Amino acid sequence: MIEQADIDAEVAEGAAVIATVVNAVGSTPADAGASMVISTSSSRGTVGGGAAEHQTINAARQMLSGAERERLLSFPLGPDLDQCCGGRLQIRLRRIEPGEDPEAIASPDRQPVIIYGAGHVGLAVARALRPLFHVTLVGAGHEDPRDWPAHHTVISPLPEAEANQAPPDAMHLIMTHSHAVDLEIVSAVLSGPARYCGLIGSATKRATFARRLAERGFGDADICRLICPIGLPGLKDKRPSAIAASVAADLLIRSKDDRR
Repeated sequence: MIEQADIDAEVAEGAAVIATVVNAVGSTPADAGASMVISTSSSRGTVGGGAAEHQTINAARQMLSGAERERLLSFPLGPDLDQCCGGRLQIRLRRIEPGEDPEAIASPDRQPVIIYGAGHVGLAVARALRPLFHVTLVGAGHEDPRDWPAHHTVISPLPEAEANQAPPDAMHLIMTHSHAVDLEIVSAVLSGPARYCGLIGSATKRATFARRLAERGFGDADICRLICPIGLPGLKDKRPSAIAASVAADLLIRSKDDRR
C-alpha cells in the first residue's frame, strides 16, 4: 500500500497516476488493494512486480502525456507476460493532479477500521493499520488529533455515537481510557451488524463485559461476537508496537477469510 508521503512526493512537481489492484483471481503476485503511485520519472509502491507492473507503469506514463483520467488494465499472468503465476490481475489507473485529495483515489475499497482511544496502544495500532485499511481514530476530546496516523479523525465526548453511524462492514477496535466508556461502545457495536468487535484486555475483562452485556439484554449470539483479548492468540508481549503488529496480522487474516 502507498502512503500519503509517497503520493505527496510524486505529485510535488506535477500530475501522477495511482495504480490499484482492484481484482486478483487465482495465483497472483499481489492481492486486491495493492497500489503504487507513478510520475513521469519515478514510482513508489508495487502492484506485484514483473511484466504486469512494467506495463502498468508504461500505461500510466502514457496517461500523463495526455489528459486521460482513468484506465482499467487486465493482465492474464501466463506465457504472454512471461509470468507463470497463472492468475489474472485487474489494475485501475487514476490520474491525480497537485492539490487534489488523493484518499478517495488511492484507497476507495479499503476495509474500514474504527479505533476508539488515542493512547499509546491506539496510536500504535492506527500506525500499523493505516497502510492496510481505511482507519478512523476516535478520541474523547482532550487529545490533539493533528498528527494522528489515521485517514479520518473524530473528537467526541460520546464515541459510541460513532459506532451507531459506522458502515455495516466496519471493524471496530475499542481501547479507551475507561472501562465504562468501552462498555458503551461495545454495546453500540454489538447492537448493529458490525463485521468485527475487538476489545483490548484480558479474558477476565471479557468475562466481566459478557456479564454486563447479558444484564443489558444481549443474547449469547451477540456476546460471542465480542473478541477479547485482541490480536493473535498466544502473543503475550504488551509493548504497543507488538500489540499493533499482532492486531494488524489478525485483522488481515479475518478480512481475507471474509472474502472467500
